[in-house]
Amino acid sequence: MNLFADLLASTPGRAATSAASSVTSTGPRIQKGRRGVEIKSAREIQVMRQASRIVATVLREIMEMAAPGLTTADLDRHAEQRIREMGATPSFKGYHGFPASICASINNQVVHGIPSARQLIKEGDLVKIDTGAYFEGYHGDSCVSICVGACSEDTTRLSRVAQESLMRGLGKIKAGNTLLDIAGAVQDHVEAHGYSVVEDYTGHGVGRNLHEEPSVFNFRTSDLPNLKLRAGMTLAVEPILNAGSKKCRTLRDQWTVVTVDGSLSAQWEHTIVVTSDGCEILTDRDF
Repeated sequence: MNLFADLLASTPGRAATSAASSVTSTGPRIQKGRRGVEIKSAREIQVMRQASRIVATVLREIMEMAAPGLTTADLDRHAEQRIREMGATPSFKGYHGFPASICASINNQVVHGIPSARQLIKEGDLVKIDTGAYFEGYHGDSCVSICVGACSEDTTRLSRVAQESLMRGLGKIKAGNTLLDIAGAVQDHVEAHGYSVVEDYTGHGVGRNLHEEPSVFNFRTSDLPNLKLRAGMTLAVEPILNAGSKKCRTLRDQWTVVTVDGSLSAQWEHTIVVTSDGCEILTDRDF
C-alpha cells in the first residue's frame, strides 16, 4: 500500500555495519540486517530525536518561506542545504532513484511530487512538503501541508481536518493499544467532515531504514496486521485526505501521484515513539 515500502521489500542488498558505511554517494543505503517490528533502545531513540529535530527545523523554515513566485526546486535546495548543514543526509534523495530531498505535491497531487524549477508556487496553492533526514544511522520523517497566501475556505478546511486527523490518531497511541485504534480515530474524523482517506499509501515504521514494518494504516481493514503497540516502537503516522474520491493514479514520471477526479489532497505526518502511556512526537516543530 506504500510505494516506498513496497520497493523496500523487493530491494536486494545487505546490511551496513556502521552509520558511516550506510551512506553512499546517492544517499542512505537500505539496511537489511533485521526484519520485523523493531523496539528501539534509549540510545537509538535519542539519535532519532536528533534526526527528527533536523526534519522539524527544515519544515518550519519551509513553512515560513513558501510564497507565490518561488518554485518547488527553490524549496528543495533550501531543504538539502539545511539538512547537510546540520550534519545529516537527506533521506529521500537517491532513495530508489528519487531525485530530490523533498517531495513537493501541490493541490491535486497526493504524494511523491518531484520538485521542479518550472513549478511555480501560486497564491492559494495547497503545498505538501514531505522530507526526511538521516543522522548517525537513523531517520526522521515528517510532512506538512502549507496553505500559501490567501487560500479558499475549502482549502484551509481540508488541511485543518487532515492535521486534526493526525492528532486524533496520535491520541490513541500508547502501549497496549493497536494499529486499528489509530486507524479508527483517523477515519472517523475524516469521514465526519465529508472527506475520504487515501488507502493506497500508509504510514510505516521508521528507524535505521526510512520505511520499516509495520504499515500504519489510516482506515479500518482486516487486510493488514493489527499489531499491539509496544513502548519503544518508532512510527511515522501520516493520514492523507482527499476532498473527493479516495482513488489515485500515478503520472508518467512514475513518482507523482494525483487524485483521479482532480480534487484537492492534504497530508500531515509525524515521527513518534510509543511510550507506556502515550507517545512522544519526535518531529514536533514547536520548540
